[in-house]
Amino acid sequence: MTEKLLISLTVNGRRHDDLVIESRYTLVDVLRHHLGLTGTHVGCEHGVCGACTVLLDGAPVRACLIFAAQAEGRDIRTVESLSHDGGLNDLQRAFSACHGLQCGFCTPGFLMLAEGFLAGRPDATREEIREVVSSNLCRCTGYQSIVDAIERCARERREARGDAR
Repeated sequence: MTEKLLISLTVNGRRHDDLVIESRYTLVDVLRHHLGLTGTHVGCEHGVCGACTVLLDGAPVRACLIFAAQAEGRDIRTVESLSHDGGLNDLQRAFSACHGLQCGFCTPGFLMLAEGFLAGRPDATREEIREVVSSNLCRCTGYQSIVDAIERCARERREARGDAR
């Protein structure tokens, strides 16, 4: 018999109390199957592909490698947190403008990876962006358009804050 746990999670600024889960459930399991947040994709289930990347206390993590119970009391953000009032945020618009997606399966993981990375490194160079995106897998784009999109978003954010760099 599998042990059941009662946990509370804060996801995208909303607290979810009284979640009854099995102790073996990963964060991606709970996000998708208990909370209906299907933007976080399940790929390899080994932490290799990055399709399940979410932000945990602002840092990109693989949701398939974290037990849901480990995330209790921490701030979780999924790809659904990026858009506001039905509109795309600046990073999503940059991905669209630079054709940084094709099939779209890996896109949520790349968006969350980039969102967390740019929060900590708003002045990232192209080489730094290339290094970071190499941690996620994409079989469609060849990465160039993803790098272009993240670089564009970083540049636009710098310009918006008055840093022409």
